[in-house]
Amino acid sequence: MPQGDAPEAEAHGPSAPRARPAAPQGLLRQMEELMAALDADLSRLDADLRTAEQTPGPSPAPAEGEPRRP
Repeated sequence: MPQGDAPEAEAHGPSAPRARPAAPQGLLRQMEELMAALDADLSRLDADLRTAEQTPGPSPAPAEGEPRRP
C-alpha cells in the first residue's frame, strides 16, 4: 500500500484514541433531549394560548378616529 493511501487512524499510530464511533450516539442522545425539551415547551405554550383564548381580556382601545363600542 502506498504511503498516501494509509488511513488516518494508522497515521497517528495503532494506539491513537478513536472518539468518532461514540460521537454519533452522544449527538443522538443530545438531540433527543433537546427535542423532548422543545416538545414540553411547545405543549406548555399551547396550553397557555388555549387558556388565553377562553379567558376574556380587556377589549383593545379603538384606533384613532374610530368610535368607541359599548
